[in-house]
Amino acid sequence: MRQLPWLTLLIFWPLAAALAMPLLRRSREACRRFALGAALAELALAALVVLLFAAGRSDLPVVEDMAWIPSLGIRYALACDGLSLVFVVLTAFIGVCCMLASRHDDAKRPALYHALILASLATVQGVFLASDVFLFALFWEAQLIPVFFLIGVFGHGERMRVAIKFFLFSAVGGLLMFLAVIALGVFSADLPGGPTFALFDLTRLQLPVATGRWLFAAFVLSFAIKIPLVPVHMWLPDAHTEAPTAGSLILAGLLLKTGGYALIRFALPLFPEAAVAFAPLLTVLGLTGLFYASAVALAQEDVKRLIAYSSIGHMGLAVAAVVSGSRLALGGAVVMMLSHALTSGGLFAQAGMIGERLGSRRFAVLGGIWNKAPGFGAAFLFCILAAAALPGLSGFVGEAMMVFGLFKTNVLAGGFAVAGMAATLVYLLRLARDTLFGPAQSALPFPDLDSRETALLVALALAILWLGLFPGPVLHLIALPLDAVAGHVWPAATGAGL
Repeated sequence: MRQLPWLTLLIFWPLAAALAMPLLRRSREACRRFALGAALAELALAALVVLLFAAGRSDLPVVEDMAWIPSLGIRYALACDGLSLVFVVLTAFIGVCCMLASRHDDAKRPALYHALILASLATVQGVFLASDVFLFALFWEAQLIPVFFLIGVFGHGERMRVAIKFFLFSAVGGLLMFLAVIALGVFSADLPGGPTFALFDLTRLQLPVATGRWLFAAFVLSFAIKIPLVPVHMWLPDAHTEAPTAGSLILAGLLLKTGGYALIRFALPLFPEAAVAFAPLLTVLGLTGLFYASAVALAQEDVKRLIAYSSIGHMGLAVAAVVSGSRLALGGAVVMMLSHALTSGGLFAQAGMIGERLGSRRFAVLGGIWNKAPGFGAAFLFCILAAAALPGLSGFVGEAMMVFGLFKTNVLAGGFAVAGMAATLVYLLRLARDTLFGPAQSALPFPDLDSRETALLVALALAILWLGLFPGPVLHLIALPLDAVAGHVWPAATGAGL
């Protein structure tokens, strides 16, 4: 079984399922069952890879490599180490959550709706598994296509304007990165083996300082748009507000994480000198985003829009930790990204449930939900507390590691990080107060969770609890890959791990 192309299956199984969806276009329930079955099969594949290669003794990384365009040094090269694996499992898990999250958005074209979700999973898995930089760039650009149609066709309000805005932001950043990838291929022609796009080989390039910094800037701009980092974040609040519920789960749970993952996996090891040189600027932008997002989130009148701004703040803190030069903070950033995918996924799913029940997500029609639907209220408060980094939940592990790591390398940055985290509590408490407590502002009934919604939120809650109480397996998986990145960029950081 170990000889099977598991990584290829992880990428192309959801794509094959997406292509098969039109055969079921006449039956909405058949589309839902097939899509859920395909997502569960993807999660089972990811779990099987964990059992085969990472349980007990670790056989990671798993590599699949074959020639694709030999004359240009382009290969179909996939690799799965511990860092890739945790995001691969996350992607499969979020895919199942997407299938459970909404039962209204697929009313128009159920086959297309579920096919776009499955295609999104395939492209995201490709980003997490590609070890050829050219192949990575292809998957990076391919991410845009299903999400563009998911927002443009199944979104709400000004969905097409928002979809175009998302596409233009992401495509411009992706184009600049693609040009930088081509430049790396040109420079690699001087290597003994000729031109190559293999990540490991490209990390040995001796680039001129100015060239390395320009190429690093092109990579980071593309990743910063996807993260998103202030000031290139403007597409995100609109995209979340108008996207269907599953679209918001994909955006917050997966696409934002591809930006953080790519920063660690590609930008830092490819351009170590530039990473050190740009670290102060990225730290300032990340911490600025933390305070900016907190202030703007507090002024929002739409639940989904508030949660969207919270994503900007959390990911900004992760960027500051990634470039801090601390191995501890780097590990904390990865854990925090995993936690954010789970907590924001729960909050966005429940924001969608509010919209389905009341026809609006504005605070003006909310309040008193705890008395009407205590099960919903308990789940909503649980996700808010996890986002607020309550000890014992997943958010606490990542944020504690990041803060300790930041203080070890830069006391001022650590102090601002703590202050920014305190600021997030203000809008999270406002979210809980104005949604769950006080008098009800709407006379409409608010049914409590049904069995599908309960299954979704219980699965997310268990994942949040497990990561918060038992982070050891995840930290063990990501240890060696992060040690390699830190040792390449900040040699002094390798002895300051966990």
